[in-house]
Amino acid sequence: MYFKTLRQVLFQPFYLGLFLVVSFLVLSIAILLPSFGLLQILWQSSSVSLLEISSVVISLYGSLVTNFTVFSASYMVAISLLFGLQIALFTYYVKQLRSQTTNLTGVGASSVGGLVSGFFGIGCATCGTLLLTPFLALVGAAALLTWLPFGGEEFGLLGVALLLYANHIIVKKINAPLVCQT
Repeated sequence: MYFKTLRQVLFQPFYLGLFLVVSFLVLSIAILLPSFGLLQILWQSSSVSLLEISSVVISLYGSLVTNFTVFSASYMVAISLLFGLQIALFTYYVKQLRSQTTNLTGVGASSVGGLVSGFFGIGCATCGTLLLTPFLALVGAAALLTWLPFGGEEFGLLGVALLLYANHIIVKKINAPLVCQT
């Protein structure tokens, strides 16, 4: 049932393109976010050409294999793909039921929760999570991350789990009949 629905949605060029673009954008944000300061300095510098900035941006994609552990790179790619799939499935579902009123809150909350949780787990092997560590430092709780078994990467796994659940729910909704069964 799930693979049939995924095939039904992703074999349409619009939804396949949406899946690929959103997945690439989420992965790009996850990869480029740790180097935002560098990119900002390069962009503001008058002596650096656009070609050089583009070269740096492209080379930063190599940091997926150098700056991240296999574990964190794997869940980062999984989050990107699952979120892209979620957006494609959700768009398909909304277009399918455009004329009807439905409750989409649960699916939307799960997918956004999965993405946010996944981004809390982004980080490199040496500096830990990128978004969670500065937030916890503000409240004096940065040492709590050292007590977690994977140093905060649990949030990435939580993001994958939430996105899997959200995709499961939306596939069930796509396959559900449009009328109530008695």
